[in-house]
Amino acid sequence: MLGGRLIKPIARAILGERYILFRSFWHQWHAQRLKKFKDIHKGERCVIIGNGPSLRKMDLAFLSKETTFGLNRIYLLTEELNFDISYFVVSARLVMEQFAEEIQNRVHCPKFVAFRGRKYFAPDNSVNFFNELWGWGFPVDITYGLYGGHTVTYAAMQIAFYMGFEEVILIGVDHNFVAKGQPNSDAVMETPDMNHFSPTYFGKGVRWQLPDLEGSEIAYHVAKVAFETNGRRILDATVGGKLTVFPKVDYRAYFALSSSITCE
Repeated sequence: MLGGRLIKPIARAILGERYILFRSFWHQWHAQRLKKFKDIHKGERCVIIGNGPSLRKMDLAFLSKETTFGLNRIYLLTEELNFDISYFVVSARLVMEQFAEEIQNRVHCPKFVAFRGRKYFAPDNSVNFFNELWGWGFPVDITYGLYGGHTVTYAAMQIAFYMGFEEVILIGVDHNFVAKGQPNSDAVMETPDMNHFSPTYFGKGVRWQLPDLEGSEIAYHVAKVAFETNGRRILDATVGGKLTVFPKVDYRAYFALSSSITCE
């Protein structure tokens, strides 16, 4: 571990500006790969699937007709229910560290992976790395990077915006966790997971990062403004979700007859 921590400082000391140029080139090479996704779904709608327990209260058959974003360990559910996702996003350090091999073997759609996770992923044409930016923002051009927003859902929103989606529907974004503790701190799961759709999502002994609900709420407000300023919108169809940032819709009515639904 210590040796790994010394590699970057030593490389900087030895290579100086050449190290910085190499890093810049590496970032730019991967940024070019993201450009092919610009506005490819302009004017369409998509569904971002959170990983909350509320997914178990839904009939998810409608997803087969939708363009979808899956996050983190969503493959546990897609395999169980036998449905596919259109795109996949992962940014959590501990998810990448512990489950990168599973993700590559079990997720077969285009993947968007945080740049810092590159050491865990083997070369794969389906993997598209994105740079992570610090602070708050909502980039028009994701080739420069994405803001974390304390939740991978926020990364998916930025990617969806870049792809040109006019409407984003959230499901499974419960915004409510049984686990308590210092936000953003690492923890080890000591019981079956009650915070996600499966008790094995972060099963006993798995390391995970405690949620920052306040931080993610700030990010969601930024996303709401970005979408609405550009004549687009994000709607929340989560069953029983605690998030209050976005207009609520009933998923059964919305996906059965979307043109006649009035947002609350």
